[in-house]
Amino acid sequence: MFSDYITLKILNYLYFIRILYDGPTKSTAYLGTSLFISPVVVCTGTHNGLSMTGNSDNQYNLMKERYNNCNIVMGNIEVNMMEHTRDLSFLQSIKEVTGYVLIAVNQFSRLPLDNLRVIRGTTLYDDRYALAVMMNYQKDGQHGLQELGLTNLTEILEGGVKIIQNKYLSYAPQVNWLDIVKDTIIIINKPNSIELTLLTFVCSHFTLTSVSVTKTICAPQCNSRCFGRNPNECCHIECAGGCKGPLDTDCFACKNFNNSGSCVPQCPQTLIYNKHTFKMERNPNAKYQYGSICVAHCPKNFVVDDSSCVSSCPADKTEVTKNEVKRCEPCKGLCPKGNQCFTIRNLDEYNRIPALDPEKLKVFNTVEEITDFLGIQSWPESLSDLSVFSNLRTIQGRTLYKGYALLVMRIKSLTSLGLRSLQSINDGDIYITGNEKLCYSNTVNWTRITTKRAAIKENRSVDAEVHTGLVCDPLCSSDGCWGPGPDQCVSCKKYSRGGTCVPNCMFLTGERREFATQSGECLPCHPDCKVQEGLETCTGPGADQCVACSRLKDGPHCVSSCPEGVMGGEGVIFKYANRQGHCEPCHMNCTQG
Repeated sequence: MFSDYITLKILNYLYFIRILYDGPTKSTAYLGTSLFISPVVVCTGTHNGLSMTGNSDNQYNLMKERYNNCNIVMGNIEVNMMEHTRDLSFLQSIKEVTGYVLIAVNQFSRLPLDNLRVIRGTTLYDDRYALAVMMNYQKDGQHGLQELGLTNLTEILEGGVKIIQNKYLSYAPQVNWLDIVKDTIIIINKPNSIELTLLTFVCSHFTLTSVSVTKTICAPQCNSRCFGRNPNECCHIECAGGCKGPLDTDCFACKNFNNSGSCVPQCPQTLIYNKHTFKMERNPNAKYQYGSICVAHCPKNFVVDDSSCVSSCPADKTEVTKNEVKRCEPCKGLCPKGNQCFTIRNLDEYNRIPALDPEKLKVFNTVEEITDFLGIQSWPESLSDLSVFSNLRTIQGRTLYKGYALLVMRIKSLTSLGLRSLQSINDGDIYITGNEKLCYSNTVNWTRITTKRAAIKENRSVDAEVHTGLVCDPLCSSDGCWGPGPDQCVSCKKYSRGGTCVPNCMFLTGERREFATQSGECLPCHPDCKVQEGLETCTGPGADQCVACSRLKDGPHCVSSCPEGVMGGEGVIFKYANRQGHCEPCHMNCTQG
């Protein structure tokens, strides 16, 4: 039996070497193709560590949707707890990761990150590692990670490597990590003595070429990486991960920034010096830093801060909109409190923290916008809805919680959401599940609020809602409602007044008459408009949109009194009211009206 084990191991290593020997052909084809020939697709990574989002199917689907056709991951790649049957081929398009790569507690045999060139390590796992591969094997079975699959990884800019407790992975020590890693933190479990002897035997007969060497073989004249051993085969100093030639357009990835295919130390600045006027002037070709890419416009939901695209403004700045562009500008006086994200969890049973005080939650009544996400996993038993957020209009989703912008789960007391003002979720999915008493959420037309996915499940059944009469008010439109009553409609069937749906505006009745906007909102007429029985009073909010005036009229405007002693373009103006109630100018010789 021991000899059979030896034979099986040798066959496995021979199979492994065949893959590595075949690998360089694909690698060479990739080396001949610049990273920037086709448009770069950027996606957002995750920051969940070893935790899961729902069950395995949910986590897999979220990961597939996130990374499919993605070239640059802005953040971290975390692949955790995947079974050996999962198809991870959608990861093959990824060429660069700005944060870290975590591969942990999986059962698949090979990780298909074949085109990953660079891990930047702007964030690190456990504050130390840019690449962590841990515990990837089936506990009571035969499946597990056998091949790393990182056949084109040539540079880790910051952070170390940790590869431990991978029962079937035996060749990781043979990779020339010193050519890849900048930091010297390299922790790799050694294979057992039998495996190491077999690996040494096999390696003495074959050349391991799984990863191209682009640093340790370079001539002394090269101060970066190289594409050959000669002094004239150095990569440009702005290259990362190797190159196909000496130019800044020949890089496989950029050390700093990619500006339309060229690797540069900084993006074109917003202000440049004009040598003719001797002044700093706005650069018409300016671009903004979006991760490692220079972009002419920041992506949706991001804000311009100086020359960078950021998810939220620094503490000493506030968000303003100028020329339809959101910018961070220094606060004039005290900065408004930032409403970036809210995560309410059940911590009291673990840390002996007192339960949430319902009165203190009223502090959220003034919140109209959340720039990141809203996550609720615990709630006071005395509150049956989330109406403390009743004025919340927008969730930007610039930073997400496990891919979600809105997360409400396992709240036993919740009977309705009560988010009556919520109109848009700009990025991130919605996950509302496990709330056994929750009604109305299935009625909401979520496509009106977000273009992302909404998972509404395992709450109170629709049949139970209808049977008990827990349905939307008749004045609500087909877009559904957040709870009972005409003030909880997503939109109104006819008209609305102050956030409550009504059958009609006060066009012809009432002491204070109204007009309707295009969206059907009832608003009051100007107080100087005249109320006429059986007739509309105004067509809009202004004093120049009255059907008739209650007192006087100055030009097109209804007024309470004529101008008297006000400054005009040609001096002081005095007017009087004629018999028809129109304001007319006094004679030019009059001095005091």
